[in-house]
Amino acid sequence: MAGPRSDAEVAGWVAGLGLPGLIDIHTHFLPDRVLRKVWAFFDRAGEHYGTPWDIRYRHSEATRLQVLRDLGVRTFAPLVYAHKPGMAEWLTDWAVGFGEREPDAVRTATIYPEPGAADYLARALEAGVRCVKVHIQVGDFDPRDPLLDRAWGLLAEAGVPAVVHCGHGPVPGSHTGLDVFEGVLRRHPRLVAVLAHAGMPDYLAALELVERYPRVHVDTTMVGVEFSERTSPLPSDWPERLAAHPDRVVLGTDYPNIPYPYAEQLAAIAGWAEADDRLGADFLRAVLHDTPGRLLGVTGE
Repeated sequence: MAGPRSDAEVAGWVAGLGLPGLIDIHTHFLPDRVLRKVWAFFDRAGEHYGTPWDIRYRHSEATRLQVLRDLGVRTFAPLVYAHKPGMAEWLTDWAVGFGEREPDAVRTATIYPEPGAADYLARALEAGVRCVKVHIQVGDFDPRDPLLDRAWGLLAEAGVPAVVHCGHGPVPGSHTGLDVFEGVLRRHPRLVAVLAHAGMPDYLAALELVERYPRVHVDTTMVGVEFSERTSPLPSDWPERLAAHPDRVVLGTDYPNIPYPYAEQLAAIAGWAEADDRLGADFLRAVLHDTPGRLLGVTGE
């Protein structure tokens, strides 16, 4: 179960687990002009976060797609997100189109608290959207805003997962915090929510939500890698805690906007699997393929 030491080893390692490929629920593909602005923001990460953040996979869109295929990623969710009113609908339209033209991508959407949010989300769901990104930190909004209530209800009814960045990492926002997002879960307890970055840095609070709400999951995005461990270390008994809910953990990576190799995330997950006898290869297969596949509705493909 030892994880891959480099990206070149990933595809073979995945095949050795008996998997047809990886299913990554947390990647980012955006319109080029938006992505360039995101990359420019990370270029100044020292100012924003107090640490450099060198984008590892700063390539053309075609190259980024090929890298995923070479890694053995068979399905991925290309997530988009808005930071101001008027963006979410056209980003959703773009993401739906991206999912239509790229066979390995599922159709995704995003929402923002504004009039009409539920309407454009409803159209996106009718268009076959399988995952929605909600970035509370970047959007700087309260997820309990009444303008989003109908949208949350639509997602809960449809069973479509929402990947929600609601934790304080890498820096707190005005409305971040697992306690804030729990306000949404109290009102919509059947919402399929994926806590991005496992709620970083409040990992234990995230697992408490997993315990309380049967449709809440955590994703692995940037969790347990050296870059994050410097500022947001996992609790020493993390594998033991995951063993209580091994089917509620899903692969996410933040590709391409990560400052280290894709393989490093997989190695971290493999380390958890190896650290507790109750996890092992079955846990790896669930995290890397079966559970995200179930959430995205692509397990049988």
